[in-house]
Amino acid sequence: MCNCHDNNDQKLAGKGNDASGTQLCDYDISVESRTASFMDLLKRVTEGSPFYQKKFAEAGVDISEIRTLDDICKLPFTNKEELRDAYPLGLQAVPDEEVVRIHSSSGTTGSPVIIPYTKGDVEVWADMMMRCYKMAGLTNTDRIQITPGYGLWTAGIGFQAGTELLGAMAVPMGPGNTEKQLQMMLDLKSTALASTSSYALLLAEEITKRELKDKIHLKVGIIGSERWSPKMRARIENELGIDTYDIFGLTEIYGPGIALDCSLHDGLHYWSDHLLFEIIDPVTGEILPDGTLGELVITTLTKEGAPLIRYRTRDLTRIFPEPCKCGCPFPRIDRLLGRTDDRIKIKGVNVYPGQIEDVILRVEGVSSEYQIILERESGRDSMLFRVEIENADDPENNKLRSRQMNKAFHDFIGVSVDVECVPVGALPRSEKKSKRVIDNREM
Repeated sequence: MCNCHDNNDQKLAGKGNDASGTQLCDYDISVESRTASFMDLLKRVTEGSPFYQKKFAEAGVDISEIRTLDDICKLPFTNKEELRDAYPLGLQAVPDEEVVRIHSSSGTTGSPVIIPYTKGDVEVWADMMMRCYKMAGLTNTDRIQITPGYGLWTAGIGFQAGTELLGAMAVPMGPGNTEKQLQMMLDLKSTALASTSSYALLLAEEITKRELKDKIHLKVGIIGSERWSPKMRARIENELGIDTYDIFGLTEIYGPGIALDCSLHDGLHYWSDHLLFEIIDPVTGEILPDGTLGELVITTLTKEGAPLIRYRTRDLTRIFPEPCKCGCPFPRIDRLLGRTDDRIKIKGVNVYPGQIEDVILRVEGVSSEYQIILERESGRDSMLFRVEIENADDPENNKLRSRQMNKAFHDFIGVSVDVECVPVGALPRSEKKSKRVIDNREM
């Protein structure tokens, strides 16, 4: 017995309410239902996916030995490099006439990953996005301003489809053109914002600068696509006067909308009737118990166009072992600590973005925005930590915050860094994702 630790093994089915009282519909997330979906998935890929036919053959997998969810550990992992190698349509598991759309990753570090979608995939994805909106308390009376990009990227069209299924009004702005964004936000009285955290902060700062807070009608932000710290979240909420909800997704697994935090903001609920989550040791591949930090692995139980089995996301999180107090029956993962491939190794110490954000949280008067510059001179590494602080033009305050940040790094991460404090707004802002680490060591 492999002991798959996706904590959906609790018999959770039926109605759930988030803390705001918004009722989620009836969804069967019992072990029996998910096991049936899992067995259907294996049947589909062994009959229709050349990618998995070859992969299972090379791994010596006997599908007849797979009978329960716990047997999933008998199946090999799937990784991002394999998806790139399958370019352009090697992941397709259905005939061409069943594919209605493709989406793609950026391909900035290699060949892009192209994911085909069937009509059923598009409908499932829209339903998951609608669930996210409902969990955030949105209804068909809301007006949702969608700022992420459209096209090959999954974000914009995912938010759009969920909005339309909810029956709300979509304001499909796409990225950039902040002047136009603000005009439409005011004139159309948008009540919800779909955005990356970086762009939400940029909009918040502009609204504060122009003294528009009392003129906008926003009440909710659905924000994702990158890690954002508690301090950044607090700034966005305070400056826009909204409640924010952390949305999770990735192109390989539909797109945004596969998980969202409820109004208690204690972890993200994921849609376990469509997705099987595991947490593994990123080095050994061993499945870890619930509550243990590790790498998130996802199996798409109901996906048709390009199903994925045990896909290693590289995201670091943990599965909560206990049900959420909000009453929603869907299980939860913690907010992402970072990725196995975005850690910074400095002076022999591994540092993750989540750790840096925890350090920032411990120092008063320090903003959410930071930048890391890594250098190597005469074989020795150095790290400059640039961070925005309040009253940066006060030399004594500047020195105090620098000392406090340096001590916090030493005490809580175990590494000494050079600290440069700059005024709020001095670091670059982005309409997409912020680039926080500049590594000059290999240049």
